[in-house]
Amino acid sequence: MYYSPWMYSYPNPYQPNAPIYNNYTGHPNYWNMHDHARNQAKDYGRRPFVVNINEAARQNNTYRTALWTGNHLQVTLMNINVGEDIGLEIHPHVDQFLRIEQGQGVVQMGKTRERLDFVQNVYDDFAIMIPAGTWHNVTNTGNIPLKLYSIYAPPQHPAGTVHVTKAQALAAE
Repeated sequence: MYYSPWMYSYPNPYQPNAPIYNNYTGHPNYWNMHDHARNQAKDYGRRPFVVNINEAARQNNTYRTALWTGNHLQVTLMNINVGEDIGLEIHPHVDQFLRIEQGQGVVQMGKTRERLDFVQNVYDDFAIMIPAGTWHNVTNTGNIPLKLYSIYAPPQHPAGTVHVTKAQALAAE
């Protein structure tokens, strides 16, 4: 591989988490998440996309917004109000990953809707893995909105989905 010493603003071009830009051009021009989270709900799917997912999740005020929908996975942002829950659900053919970015709650999972025998408290920075075919629910038990993002594989919701409230999400299903 060709290496030019002035190409990178740090000494080792193979650092895995180092930004790829130089002192002459500044930061790369990625899509601006600030505009998305504050002003518009937009699905950036099926094209390259980079985002500060922590900031995006914390700024999201909708119950569910599809942020990126590809052919094989989907990223959605969620905001669960105090005392509310996602709602008991199952995805027969979809694995799901949830990450809590703000707040606290309790996750329940089980093989049947009547037997949710897995119960765990969750807080900021916790990740939840939900296998396909598992009944699950997440309830906000804190005193601030529960902010999280979800990754579905394969996608669960139509591209561009925005549900401002849980009632809208239930009506859409």
